[in-house]
Amino acid sequence: MYHPRKLLKNGLCAVGVVFATSFMASVSHAERIGMESATPNSILGMLPQAMAPHWSKEGVDIQLSLNQTLTKSLLKLGQGSLDSAVIPPLAYNAMKKGVGPYARISDKAKSLSKNVRGLFTLPGSYYHAITRADSGIQTWADARGKRVYIGPPAGAANSQIMSLAEAGGLPKGEYDGIKAPWGAATQSYQDGQFDVYVGTFSLGSQSLAELSLANDIRLLGLPGEKMLPPKGLGMQAAEIPVNTYPGQVNTKPVLTWQTIMMMAVNKDVSDDTAYTLTKLFIEKRWELAQSNALFNDLLTTDYFVGVNAPLHPGAVRYYREAGIDIPEELLPPQS
Repeated sequence: MYHPRKLLKNGLCAVGVVFATSFMASVSHAERIGMESATPNSILGMLPQAMAPHWSKEGVDIQLSLNQTLTKSLLKLGQGSLDSAVIPPLAYNAMKKGVGPYARISDKAKSLSKNVRGLFTLPGSYYHAITRADSGIQTWADARGKRVYIGPPAGAANSQIMSLAEAGGLPKGEYDGIKAPWGAATQSYQDGQFDVYVGTFSLGSQSLAELSLANDIRLLGLPGEKMLPPKGLGMQAAEIPVNTYPGQVNTKPVLTWQTIMMMAVNKDVSDDTAYTLTKLFIEKRWELAQSNALFNDLLTTDYFVGVNAPLHPGAVRYYREAGIDIPEELLPPQS
């Protein structure tokens, strides 16, 4: 049984829409790199915060900015105005093809995608499809004609959420899809602006626990035969147990999808820095999981399942030293 847990405490304070903090290395030859990720209370925001002190001790000083739109972070990576970011694999696919959020700059996006290199997979948050327990909506199919929150404008989450809804029995076009920034979604749901709120939360999220205390919630799940997400969508199957949240009325585990992400860097990041980022993340996973149960998925997620950009040579060096087999399609040009 899962229960809400307190977030890691590491001296960070999230104020406003965006904040940045620098983790200073104790050595004089430290290399400083900029990194962007998602909201600070998400797994994708918490993991870089937890890893930054470890990276700092080995000479890589992280200038971390959270609450970012990751499709835009990917564009910055390609342009070389950002060193590192947590990237949705689906967004990288779109960038390579010049479609989706990059359709207006298609040729430029295709060119910039060649400047992106992968390091490792990050297991992300769980999709929670939330509705009020008294709404009358007990399955995805019951949400026909209703207002469903499908993520921020121009975000990679739109395709994921719409695919999740379709797998649950609610095809595209049979509901009113509402787009809004992640940061405004919870309040908008509480204000009644949509009937189904599909958000990404860590399992046992404190904020979702508090939301469920205000009004009992029902989580919409997938039928068992639809549990596996389509390949290339940047997700893996997951389960939300009963009693995960105080006001959760589900009497059976809820089948859903969990996001998987890629830690990526610009190709010009030094080999030593890419090596250090990769090595410490892989080798500190057990320690992180012991420090916070929200990180348990680190121990069962494959190194490469979320990586679809060519690996950085520095990452390749670590994997080869560690005796980890690298998928041939991920080897960088001229590796």
